[in-house]
Amino acid sequence: MSLPRNRLGPLAGGVAVAAALAGPAVADDAMLRTLAGVFMFGGLASAWNIIGGFTGYASFGNVVFFGLGGYTIAVLMVHARLSFWAALPVAVAVGAVYAALVGLPVLRLRGHYFAIATLGVAEGTREVVLNLPDLTGGGAGISLPVLGAQAVTSSPGNTGFYYLFLAAMGVAVAVAFAVSRSRFGYALAAIHDDEQGAAATGINTTRAKLAAFALSGALTSLIGALFAFQQVAIYPERLFSVEITVLMVAMAVIGGLGTVVGPVIGAVGLQLLAEYLRQRYLGLHLIVFGSLLVAVVVLMPEGMMSKLSQAWRERRLGLLDTVRRYRV
Repeated sequence: MSLPRNRLGPLAGGVAVAAALAGPAVADDAMLRTLAGVFMFGGLASAWNIIGGFTGYASFGNVVFFGLGGYTIAVLMVHARLSFWAALPVAVAVGAVYAALVGLPVLRLRGHYFAIATLGVAEGTREVVLNLPDLTGGGAGISLPVLGAQAVTSSPGNTGFYYLFLAAMGVAVAVAFAVSRSRFGYALAAIHDDEQGAAATGINTTRAKLAAFALSGALTSLIGALFAFQQVAIYPERLFSVEITVLMVAMAVIGGLGTVVGPVIGAVGLQLLAEYLRQRYLGLHLIVFGSLLVAVVVLMPEGMMSKLSQAWRERRLGLLDTVRRYRV
């Protein structure tokens, strides 16, 4: 007897959650760190998807919230001697407030102008962090007090971080799901399709975009704070790296923009693939990785979730349909 189609999704999700929760029982420390990285990027891609996928504003500066979350945690733990758990809500609030303040001017822009503006904000913020050595450590970085007698919060170890990043990804996915089913989400979808038309129907587009950007910033800061706690020693070049934003975007696009599960699928696939290529083909892994990304974008421009849903409905994969349609 086959299950109804509307029950396959929840069943698959339940199996995936159960397997993830049981991960530390079967994985070694190296695998736990790898999987924690997968969960981290799954959460980041889901957070980016709220502004880039649901709203249609492709931010290339979301790493600024990742960096701010990490540095807020570091500064509060080092200078204010707060525990990680006391500082975490502050880091999330800093990301949300900074996104709202930055969003007021930059969300007036659209398309590539918005993307470039957000990239400039991220680079400018990184320079500010670099030029505040007494507070942030500047280019020399800053170390969180998590080890030894001076620790304000002890490191939970690989298993602890595995579950923390899993929980953070779960929060990001749950928020994305709630947004997608709410009036707020419908307003974002209307802005994505036709912003002027959405405004004409009575939607306050400015407020909706600011809320989406602030929500994305808060979730990204949450994950950045966890990353800083895990790494112990942090540096501006790492926490404000454009590479992190590029990976967020690539994972969301390949998994499926505007879907709830797509960014997670993209993160799992790309992170595990990157790790495999890095271990097997150290000299060529970037070339192979890039070639595979191009192939996925050409064959499945709408993302893996849309392609898989179409394949399930039509009982055929049709990978070459896009090539034939656009004569690629």
